[in-house]
Formats: sequence, C-alpha cells, structure tokens
Amino acid sequence: MLELRPVCEHCNKSLPPASVEAMICSFECTFCMACVEEVLENVCPNCGGGFVPRPIRPKEKLEKYPPTSKAIYKPVDIVSVSEMREKYRNIEPEDR
Repeated sequence: MLELRPVCEHCNKSLPPASVEAMICSFECTFCMACVEEVLENVCPNCGGGFVPRPIRPKEKLEKYPPTSKAIYKPVDIVSVSEMREKYRNIEPEDR
C-alpha cells in the first residue's frame, strides 16, 4: 500500500492524500508537480526513474489505511544530480 507521503521532498510543499499535485516514482519518492516539471525534468534524483501522478486513496479508506505522517524533506542539490538528469531527461522513463 502506498505511504501517501505528506510533503514534496524538494520544496516541502504540503501534499495531502487528495492532492492532484503529488507525483511519485516507482520507489514512492514524492515531489510536487512543479518540482518534477521545472526542477527535476521528470528524472527522480534518487533513482533516475520517471514520475507519475500519485493515486488518490478514497476518503472512506483513509481511516483504516491512513497516510504516513513521516515527512521526507531533503532538497535536491541540483548540481550533484545534474549528470543523471542530463543522461535521462530526453529518454522516456520506460526506456531508461
């Protein structure tokens, strides 16, 4: 089950369970849509994968299956991930 992490790892923007701005990679690294598009160029700085919109858990399931309260906030050092971003940004995620 997805953790539904509460914030963008880069900018710390709040991403509640119903947020349509939450984006995740296959390892559940969580970023807001603006950071994915404008900063990361659809390349996860942790794994090199691409991002997809995070699914929204139905409201009636949130009590039984609550989102995590553990926030991961570690702003991306753009310089240190620039090589990986350049390597993958023009390759579709399914071809990486």
